Amino acid sequence: MCDIQNYSSFLAAILVFQLIPGAGTLAILNATARNGVAAGLGAVFGTLAGDFIFMVAAAAGLAAIMNANPILFQALQWFGAAYLCWLGLQLVRAPVSQDATTPEPLKSAWRYFRQGCAVSLTNPKVVLFFVAFFPLFLRPGSSHITLVAMMAHVTIISLLYQAGLVFVGNAVACRLRAIPSARRIATRLAGIALIGFGVKLAASNR
Repeated sequence: MCDIQNYSSFLAAILVFQLIPGAGTLAILNATARNGVAAGLGAVFGTLAGDFIFMVAAAAGLAAIMNANPILFQALQWFGAAYLCWLGLQLVRAPVSQDATTPEPLKSAWRYFRQGCAVSLTNPKVVLFFVAFFPLFLRPGSSHITLVAMMAHVTIISLLYQAGLVFVGNAVACRLRAIPSARRIATRLAGIALIGFGVKLAASNR
């Protein structure tokens, strides 16, 4: 389809990529658990925006520029690691009421959109993934339309999967609200996991 070779494998690879949990997935689930479906979808569109920017950058040859300027790539890695750790610390230190009747402070979907986009954009491994991923399924001599079609496939499948994650996560969060300590534990675990992603990214930059 559209000069995409091994089309079924291409679709399967996108699904596998989505199923691997990462900082973006965690940001979506945290937003959903704290402020509901609207916040979760805000984070979804934020991560999709970041991924789309990286897809365009990969197509434009940003990876070649980074390879020619390793200091720039390392700086982006360190910035990404610091940002993830900062987000995690905010969750670890945030006061969380154990009273199930006390709602979370309401934050706008736009705020979670910005967080999701920032989490995606500060992970330089995403652009490297797309640089390595797209050529595997491009036929020799393929037109630019094929690359556009591949980006559309990634975006649509990611949207469907991540939106489903929001609705499932919201249903689970609603059930957990009846457990007094669930909100505090989930918030702390989300913070620790984000710090872990940041430390892992920093370690890979050594």
